Amino acid sequence: MQLKLLLGTVFISAALVIYTAAVLHEKVWKLGKLNLSLFWLGLIADMTGTEFMRQIAGGFSLSLHFTTGLIALLLMLFHAVWATLVLKSGDEDKIRTFHRYSLVVWMFWLVAYFSGLALAMGVSLGFN
Repeated sequence: MQLKLLLGTVFISAALVIYTAAVLHEKVWKLGKLNLSLFWLGLIADMTGTEFMRQIAGGFSLSLHFTTGLIALLLMLFHAVWATLVLKSGDEDKIRTFHRYSLVVWMFWLVAYFSGLALAMGVSLGFN
């Protein structure tokens, strides 16, 4: 279990860094291939970390963290697919304004991230 916890923590933390870098980079410049790669990499890292955490927990249970996490993963998937389509379209207006949606998805993902962090801290402190 210790290895799974370590790997889950590393992958989810990597997703935080990768996704944050992608969103902030896009906000300063505009949507590009680097952002697109980072969106997909962040999604994969988050899904991998989530799977390790699911294994530790013995499955999923309906909770605020599960709900926000599921919505965040679905939004990240939709976001990555949409970013792919927008870049393929070559529409400069859509490329330039895409960051508006990115910020919303990122903020929702942060809610899921920090709810999981708070849950883990509560468990480790004996508040479960």
